[in-house]
Amino acid sequence: MAPGARGAGAAGYKALNIVWSPAGPGGALAVAVAYFIDRLCGEPPARWHPVVWIGRALSNVGAPWPQASARDQFVRGAVVWLALAAASLTVGVGVDRSIAAIADAAPPMLEIIVRGLLLGTLLKPLLAWRMLREEVFAVEQALAGGVEAGRDRLRHIVGRDTRDLSATVVRESALESLAENLNDSFVAPLFWFCLGGLPGAVLYRFANTADAMWGLRGRWEWAGKWAARADDILSYVPARLTALLLAAASARWPRGLPQEARRTASPNGGWPMGMLALALDVRLSRPGYYVLHAAGRCAGPHDVPRGLKIAGRAALSAVAVAALAQLA
Repeated sequence: MAPGARGAGAAGYKALNIVWSPAGPGGALAVAVAYFIDRLCGEPPARWHPVVWIGRALSNVGAPWPQASARDQFVRGAVVWLALAAASLTVGVGVDRSIAAIADAAPPMLEIIVRGLLLGTLLKPLLAWRMLREEVFAVEQALAGGVEAGRDRLRHIVGRDTRDLSATVVRESALESLAENLNDSFVAPLFWFCLGGLPGAVLYRFANTADAMWGLRGRWEWAGKWAARADDILSYVPARLTALLLAAASARWPRGLPQEARRTASPNGGWPMGMLALALDVRLSRPGYYVLHAAGRCAGPHDVPRGLKIAGRAALSAVAVAALAQLA
């Protein structure tokens, strides 16, 4: 390499380091550490959970200006979203730079290990595979005690009215939540960690939480449209990657998946949900909204455990891919 090119490369690295610290082997170790902490320990207490902090910040914004016009609500919602996103990103950058400083001060032989352990420990709260797995399985366990118990348990993971759902639709809803949240709470944060380090993962979880709290129709409809569209953009590629990971984990070629994915109003949710429906050969539906893989059979008691096994393999594959991406 010519001296000028080498100098330009070093300057580029330093410029990038202003935003976030490229981790390389330390980043690969961080992904593995975050995954194993999640498997062993689950979620940290709420008082130490950054996603809980994000949710509280979003809920403290107040009423969405009911007297304002739709246009003013949209603009104000966008401004508040951008301000909170900037704050989240700033915190992520500050934490990342602190980790880099601590790692740089460690002995050379330990720098990668220190960086990986610290980064992985702080990445973990942005990933939630174990909690998702346990909540989905709890729905199937509750159904053993009757459909009403299943409906009550399903309310922990969906925002819809569950009062009139049959046992079959309760299972379908649990499987849909499994597929969609595999992307939202695991694959997508890993994707943005690979692209933007810890700040990227923090920004994604902020955007996804804002969409969950503001993006639904109702009193936040216009004020939350920016949040909904931002989440759509940030989830676009990860949702399709999640579908591919589910296809590989089930050894099922995703034939017909684009057609199934288009049946949902969401530009992203239909991809992992449709792929899981095809992988299990079951019908997944939200009554009055969509039916995925209509030719599939009704979801039965064994399909939730099967779906969890497929999703678990997909999650592990996501960890492997993310680690390799860090090394690359």
